[in-house]
Amino acid sequence: MEEVSPRRYGEGLGDGANSVLGKTRLILEAFQLDDTDVSLSELSRRTGISKASVHRLAQELLEWGMLERSGAEYRLGMRAFELGSRVPRFRVLRDTVRPYMESLHHATKETVHLAVRDGLEVLYLEKISPNPQAAKPSRIAGRMPLHCTATGKVLLAYSAPTLLEEVLARPLERLTPSTVSLPGMLREQIRKVRSVGHAIELEETAIGYCSVAVPIFGSSELLLGALSITAPTFRADTARYAAALTEVMRKVAATQQIN
Repeated sequence: MEEVSPRRYGEGLGDGANSVLGKTRLILEAFQLDDTDVSLSELSRRTGISKASVHRLAQELLEWGMLERSGAEYRLGMRAFELGSRVPRFRVLRDTVRPYMESLHHATKETVHLAVRDGLEVLYLEKISPNPQAAKPSRIAGRMPLHCTATGKVLLAYSAPTLLEEVLARPLERLTPSTVSLPGMLREQIRKVRSVGHAIELEETAIGYCSVAVPIFGSSELLLGALSITAPTFRADTARYAAALTEVMRKVAATQQIN
């Protein structure tokens, strides 16, 4: 597992870093997607908070159910999952789109993703795949950059232009040799997405895989997220995937369940 860099104390929290809530946020956000159990010392290292303070706050989080004990180590608790599942916008979107995802998976036998934007990242709400190892490195609740994923390119294309400028103001991280890293190239890709209505990503996030994505709109034409099909490049039929996804996009937009 990749080592998590220590966080400068209070990074991203401003004046709230010294509050109990600020410290609690740092502790909860210190847990990474691949973590199973994390020691007290490691939590202190990742957050920049003293071990004594982490220990004290961890006891309260244990009582709340946000954390659980595993011997001398900690893990996120069921209460965290329960609260996350209550977010109405994401829950309704996932429940509405899930049947269409199952149909797409049945028709293509490939991995289907539902994603939303969170800041400058793609957040995966749902994934249906042939097997647990399919279409790595994506996973439910996982995050990926906007600029190199098919879902991210779609979200960039149909969001306010200021979002693309915000992404371009930072270095474009390269995940593979094929990842777009030139601002002009990304601008052209986003322009093409707007023109054809879908995005195609070829080995930009994982060697040997490609993805096709379309935007998902509510009945009021509000951009809600993106839906994609990911497949090994040697057997991918991107034109077929784009047509199938576009049909689902139209069906979802015609429903009155999400706005």
